[in-house]
Amino acid sequence: MADKFDLDTAFVRKLAKLLEETGLSEIEYAEGDKKIRCAVTRGAIVHHTAPSAAPAAVAAPDAKPVIKGTPVPSPMVGTVYMAPSPDAAPFIKVGDKVKQGDTLLIIEAMKVMNPIKAPAGGTVSEILVADATPVEFGETLLVIV
Repeated sequence: MADKFDLDTAFVRKLAKLLEETGLSEIEYAEGDKKIRCAVTRGAIVHHTAPSAAPAAVAAPDAKPVIKGTPVPSPMVGTVYMAPSPDAAPFIKVGDKVKQGDTLLIIEAMKVMNPIKAPAGGTVSEILVADATPVEFGETLLVIV
């Protein structure tokens, strides 16, 4: 069991406020043998603390098949929209053929609509996100084969 240490709740509140002000999804701070990580999860702030000497436990990912094809990662944190407007047809669906540069979806970040273009031509084999849901930087949005 890790040794207990005093938690500076005022500092934790400052980190949480910094997350809110910057729109970041997580922040980690280490000093000496103390380390704290704050992350935004479903609108709540979650605080994890552990001595830095202890390795962080990494949860094993769910057994997922290896992605074959070209994964399209999110270039930013934001909200994904599959269509140009709520009443319009989606840009793509599974099975659609796309050309390099075609708009696949839109990510709204800080009130700016950012079109996400196809990095390569091919067929949309998987769409891994749902309309109007938040996405993280680097999260795989869809796969083109």
